[in-house]
Amino acid sequence: MVLQLSSLYSIVFCTLLFACQQEPLETINHFPPPTNSIEFNEDGLNVAFLIMDGTYNTELTAPMDIFHHTKFRDSIDPMNVFTIAQSLDPITTFEGLRITPDYSYEKIHPRIDVLVIPSAEHHLDSDLQNEALLSFVKETDQEAQFMTSHCDGAFVLAAAGLLDSVHCTTFPADRAEMKKRYPEVIMHDSTVFVHHGKYITSEGGAKSFEASLYLVELLYGKENADQIAEGMVIDWNLQAVSHHIQP
Repeated sequence: MVLQLSSLYSIVFCTLLFACQQEPLETINHFPPPTNSIEFNEDGLNVAFLIMDGTYNTELTAPMDIFHHTKFRDSIDPMNVFTIAQSLDPITTFEGLRITPDYSYEKIHPRIDVLVIPSAEHHLDSDLQNEALLSFVKETDQEAQFMTSHCDGAFVLAAAGLLDSVHCTTFPADRAEMKKRYPEVIMHDSTVFVHHGKYITSEGGAKSFEASLYLVELLYGKENADQIAEGMVIDWNLQAVSHHIQP
């Protein structure tokens, strides 16, 4: 009996040892990507937020807050808000917030009616060399109703060749650089946001709220924009915001 127990213990020990050799400790706690659980309104606009490492929080969260609040308005088809990135790997914003993208633009993803390009740390250098990124922006532009950017997100639109002869704006300190790199753009130097055709560009930061409220007012009317602004404690008056709308 003692011999049998000893043999059993030996078998169990050898099995565990083999398993440990086959499955390194660092992979035991590996979890698969979370299942996307966004509820889509079939008649609503699909609004994608293009994120990457170094994305600035405000240019992401300001328009996301505004657009998400369309869900709480009556008698409208609310926006379907989601994030999209090159892969499904978590990204880290400039301020250290870690976000798992909802979709990868290199895989199957929903139709995009509105693309939002928040500013990111490398939108003036390495991001503009990312051919997959620029190709995605160009392809999205062919079907999207609106292409929007905040702060230096305009550089991505310009690098994709979408702002040639387009009235636009960007982060105040980078407007001169935009003119230098992309002389074909028509830069506005003293406006919070500019709307020309399907393109809406803003100077970013806290002003991202105003540009986003403008789009809500454009799509859903002044009453809904006013209600969203009131709910978020924002003093909203389009006429009081410096902007340019190109006919």
